[in-house]
Amino acid sequence: MSDTSNPDGESGGDPPTVDPEEVEHVAELARVRLDETEVERFAEEFAEILEYFEALDEVPETDREEELVNVMRADELEESLTQAEALENAAETEDGFFKGPKVS
Repeated sequence: MSDTSNPDGESGGDPPTVDPEEVEHVAELARVRLDETEVERFAEEFAEILEYFEALDEVPETDREEELVNVMRADELEESLTQAEALENAAETEDGFFKGPKVS
């Protein structure tokens, strides 16, 4: 993805560009096949997304509020189900465990 920053670290005026090769690389990583028109369309869409991120850089920083503190209640031990009760409504079990479909 093309860098649109100036040496000063400020955003340039040119919108970000995304090379079709970068789109193809991302598609390969995601194991998605794209034809040439889809590659071009996604390159344009990725560039638009990058423009939104650049807009976030322009939002002024504000004073931070105090750090949050944990307001959660303490954990309390309660009686739980037995293994037999937990497996009671399972569609399939094996050796005392839930059995699910094979995933390849």
